[in-house]
Amino acid sequence: MAYDPNNIFARILRGEIPCNKVHEDEHSLAFHDINPQAPVHILVIPKGAYVSMSDFSANASEAEIAGLVRAVGKVARMAGLDEDGWRLLSNIGVNGHQEVPHLHVHIFGGRKLGAMIAKAGL
Repeated sequence: MAYDPNNIFARILRGEIPCNKVHEDEHSLAFHDINPQAPVHILVIPKGAYVSMSDFSANASEAEIAGLVRAVGKVARMAGLDEDGWRLLSNIGVNGHQEVPHLHVHIFGGRKLGAMIAKAGL
């Protein structure tokens, strides 16, 4: 999957599309998902043009990597999720059901989340 500079997250980063911002720093932006799958569903994206976690881990600077990881932890704490737990998810590629070609991680919480993957079809 190639990076599309007109993907929705790139447009949010450029201020062309509004978002319900939770956190922003030099390297990342966090905002509420518009179609939440849990009581708390926040997306965290790097400000750089990275397609996936694979692309990001291979090509991002140490500062960008540290910035994204620290932002994820900060956002989860800000949302009050540390006490009861939360889930972090990043979809990669077609089989991973990645819909937007810009790295994004989902923070889910606020209720029991159940099994990670349905076992049918293994």
